[in-house]
Amino acid sequence: MQTGQRLAAVDLGSNSFRLEIGRVEHGDFHRIEYLKETVRQGGGLDEERNLTPQAMQAGWDCLARFGERLAGFKPHEVRAVATQTLREARNRDVFLQRANTVLGFPIDVISGREEARLIYQGVAHMLPPSDERRLVIDIGGRSTELILGQGLVPRVMESFRVGSIAWSKRYFADGQFTKKSFEIAEIAATAVLDEAFDAYRPDNWDTAYGSAGTVGAIGDVLVAAGWPAGNITQEGLDWLLEKLIAAQSADKLRLPGMREDRKAIIGGGVSVMRSVFHLLGIERMEMAAGGLRHGLLCDLLGTSEKAGDLRVKSVERLATKFQIDRVHGERVGKVALHLFAPLLAAHSDASGLPPDRLQRKLLWAAQLHEIGSHISHSDYHKHGAYILDNADTVGFSLSEMHRLSLLVLGHRGKLRKLETELADDSLTLQLMSLRLAVLLCHARRDPDLDGLQITQVDAPARHIRLRCRAGWATSYPQSAHLLREEVQAWQKTAWTLEVTGL
Repeated sequence: MQTGQRLAAVDLGSNSFRLEIGRVEHGDFHRIEYLKETVRQGGGLDEERNLTPQAMQAGWDCLARFGERLAGFKPHEVRAVATQTLREARNRDVFLQRANTVLGFPIDVISGREEARLIYQGVAHMLPPSDERRLVIDIGGRSTELILGQGLVPRVMESFRVGSIAWSKRYFADGQFTKKSFEIAEIAATAVLDEAFDAYRPDNWDTAYGSAGTVGAIGDVLVAAGWPAGNITQEGLDWLLEKLIAAQSADKLRLPGMREDRKAIIGGGVSVMRSVFHLLGIERMEMAAGGLRHGLLCDLLGTSEKAGDLRVKSVERLATKFQIDRVHGERVGKVALHLFAPLLAAHSDASGLPPDRLQRKLLWAAQLHEIGSHISHSDYHKHGAYILDNADTVGFSLSEMHRLSLLVLGHRGKLRKLETELADDSLTLQLMSLRLAVLLCHARRDPDLDGLQITQVDAPARHIRLRCRAGWATSYPQSAHLLREEVQAWQKTAWTLEVTGL
């Protein structure tokens, strides 16, 4: 990043949407503008986990305002992510289709662990250098992230479906504050977070840090009441609980430092915070300045992971966890990229994805195409697609993982199951390259590619031709048989595969 270059991070949280804009100065980011709007989209999920029309409209309106401010920014200068609410929303694609347009930049829905990683990076980069073992806690609207790390490196990352909006809707829906309602809310939060105790117990960290909205809201009230600035203590939480119960309801709550837009969700936030303190034995939590959007900016700057693409490490972890034959995965990937290269060179990509990104995703799909075999060899491609669609993988957005799952699902068997997705030309060319690579590597050894040439003969007609040298089919009769079957498989789609020389 050059000095003077602009960068921007957009965080679509369950409670607030935030936009941070700044410039790079000698390798560091310096803020020049910060916008925040309380959209409270996390409260707009109905009983079927669909975003209501009102919730979607509020989000679009906010993003349109952000989009106007981001006019003139280049794609590599902006990163936008959405978190738990859109992870849950069944109709998120409907929201995102328009949201991407009004913002002017693609919005990635990230997994809980990826959110946790970004939060830690944002917090750690805004703290003084230290070797202390850190516990970072972020209580959001619909999820709570817990991270253990040291220095700039996160070690353990988890996301739990408990947050200030969700708990306020469930246990303080009428806005009434009673001792009993807080007891029930804390017990429920502890039940969700209980599995975190072993990994996050007190002897695993030296200092606890709190990030984001709930921490800030509680801290503002405590400071206004005369408590020391910069941290939250158990005594302070006990005092605040007494004040909330004494007020009896959110409408009657009058506390210095309490913003109006926080009153409706403070009950849920306090109950979750008290649960975390009790469960993990926290006596004092330091308030951290960094958060998710700062982690996004670290990624844009390239300071969060100098060792390389985090997604490569995630693929390696999945390969290890599911005991994949790595040698064969690499073999299939090498052949798939060999076949994909001439198709990519001749193809005008309508998806807008850069060629190197298309190649990387094809390679990762090849490396992981047998991931489902660990469950069962029967229909392993279906098991593999399910694993990838539901895995928490650091560095990947949910849309990226879904694309990998589609390639794994379609690498064998009938193509009817991907009929809709075959309208995406770049995905189809990736898929064809992967399917051909898998069948050419069927003997689990390097195939003879000498004389095999693949070309896109007619782009509008979606016609692909694979030429085999004279005698190739005689030397490799099983491969020739599989290629003939593959030609028939594509005849039932809008695409045509022609193989000559068989």
